[in-house]
Amino acid sequence: MSKTVPSSMALAPSASPPKEPVCIFGTGDFGRALGHKLLQSGYPVVYGSRSTQGSSLLPSGVEVLSHAEAAQKAAIIIVAIQRQHYPFLTSLAELLRGKILVDISNNLKLNQYPESNAEYLAQLLPGARVVKAFNTVSAWALQSGALDASRQVFVCGDDLEAKRKVMDLVHALGLTPVDQGSLLAAQEIENYPLQLFPMWKFPVFLSLGLTTFFFFYCLTTDVIYRYVQEKRDFSFLLAISIPNRICPILALILLAVVYLPGVLAAILQLYRGTKYRRFPAWLDRWMLCRKQLGLVALAFASVHVLYTLVIPIRSFVQWRISTYTISQALSNKTVPLDTTNAWISDSYLALGILGFFFFVLLGITSLPSVSNSVNWREFRFVQSKLGYLTLILCTAHTMVYGGKWFLSPSSYKWYLPPPYMLALILPCAVLVLKFVLVFPCLDKPLTQIRQGWERNPQYPE
Repeated sequence: MSKTVPSSMALAPSASPPKEPVCIFGTGDFGRALGHKLLQSGYPVVYGSRSTQGSSLLPSGVEVLSHAEAAQKAAIIIVAIQRQHYPFLTSLAELLRGKILVDISNNLKLNQYPESNAEYLAQLLPGARVVKAFNTVSAWALQSGALDASRQVFVCGDDLEAKRKVMDLVHALGLTPVDQGSLLAAQEIENYPLQLFPMWKFPVFLSLGLTTFFFFYCLTTDVIYRYVQEKRDFSFLLAISIPNRICPILALILLAVVYLPGVLAAILQLYRGTKYRRFPAWLDRWMLCRKQLGLVALAFASVHVLYTLVIPIRSFVQWRISTYTISQALSNKTVPLDTTNAWISDSYLALGILGFFFFVLLGITSLPSVSNSVNWREFRFVQSKLGYLTLILCTAHTMVYGGKWFLSPSSYKWYLPPPYMLALILPCAVLVLKFVLVFPCLDKPLTQIRQGWERNPQYPE
């Protein structure tokens, strides 16, 4: 009886099919960098150029042909030239018919032309299949491999098959393609690299404005007032004391600014009786940058903590302590412990520590790596419920700190209220409005509105 013996020979891996060549029009920085990346990924590369002479700057192993000759060798042509040079492509219209043209160009300013560069290219060559891609990746990132910050590649186009092939090419290069829809999205994609921290402008300008206001306010009440009224120089307070007042004030106000648009949006929805009407443009922009506002507020709170830690080693504080101790020794009197002040001091410190802890927790959960690992309900619980708890603790921290000076006439220098009183106005207003919205008579209809109910529905006839 014969016995079948299994073969011990290892199966040879199946050879991957050869990749189709890719043509690049243009031998500039980006064209060279992209060609180098394509070669590393196993793609044959052919360049179309006005000069067919090879250059030492081009990666080795590529062909350099005329535009017409290069276009015949590949189905995908990457157009790495500026918009003003596009008209010469009309002479190649028949050769480019049916080809996939990948427009990678950018402009020098936002909305520089009425239409996007990709749409302009599609108008010049109606027989070609134009796809927008690669304009959000820099030549330096492609050459150096430092793609962590720019791995996403936005892709758009009207031809679905052409767009799919370009997205496959992007993926083969180790990048992440993001489908942005039709070619109408090209204008937005081209504007994207020109925007400098768009979501950070309002938080930064607001914090700079508030910082400037409170700096001069504290300068007036703490330095100028004492110099005019008491003829004493307290300018050294500019180094630590005044910044240590401004930082917690800014942190508290900006934290309230984070939650104020949500309250205003709820009031607007209750007033309108529907959620299907757009918010005003200013409120939309405000709500979109709440994360950035919160991170700026956390930065001010962190600086406040650092300033507070160095208070015991300040010369001014050591001088006050030593002077107080010597005065007790000379008068042969010992001031007994004031338990009321001790309770107040420990309470506001405890509230500040707890508030900062939850503040840091909010900042951590806003990081993409953390927010992507929790579901929507968990994220909303942290950002909403714990966020309001943070605002309550920080507001209470400020109230307990300055409560004993609210009614003291000496606190109102030149009839100006202390800065921390100004800092409490917006947080208290937000908390009061939120407290009112929690009442069942308002919370129930608001919940129904957010679930789709309308007070006066308008259905099409």
